Amino acid sequence: MHGTEAPSEWVCRWSHLIAPASEALDVACGAGRHLRWLHSLGHSVVGVDRSAEALAACEGLGEMLLADIENGPWPLAGRSFGAVVVTNYLWRPLLPTLVASVAPGGVLIYETFALGQETIGRPARPDFLLNPGELIAACAGLRVVAYEHGFQQNPDRFVQRITAVRELPGAGAASRHLLWVPPS
Repeated sequence: MHGTEAPSEWVCRWSHLIAPASEALDVACGAGRHLRWLHSLGHSVVGVDRSAEALAACEGLGEMLLADIENGPWPLAGRSFGAVVVTNYLWRPLLPTLVASVAPGGVLIYETFALGQETIGRPARPDFLLNPGELIAACAGLRVVAYEHGFQQNPDRFVQRITAVRELPGAGAASRHLLWVPPS
């Protein structure tokens, strides 16, 4: 089942940007690998997925929402989060909603497949593969802290990933977003 593997290295690397005790949203959360990670860091978590079986594996972690976010309404309308995490999922019509769901001072951590993936495996449909720079364009209005687009091994895959923050009002140009925090 999706979501039972270790948390994404990208999510782990950038989790230090999430303010302490934030509410964190995991979109298409599967069985909760990132919910568990974020919960272990002291955040309250909200997961949304279309699989009741996957959400059952997350019981007791936080607020779990069963929803088909591709064919139904966004179940979290009007809410914002200290972190929005998305991995291995792409539904382009939802990108503006996800960016809008990042609270002031919050962070978007997004990682999914990119063009080139079709040459080595699944997903292979262009609907599920990001074009070069697509996440940067989607994050207009947020401050991009990190962005990568390329090939990664073990397992082989083409990925695009971004970490971007919504600045606090009045934060100005001198905001400091640490690029790396050594593990404790």
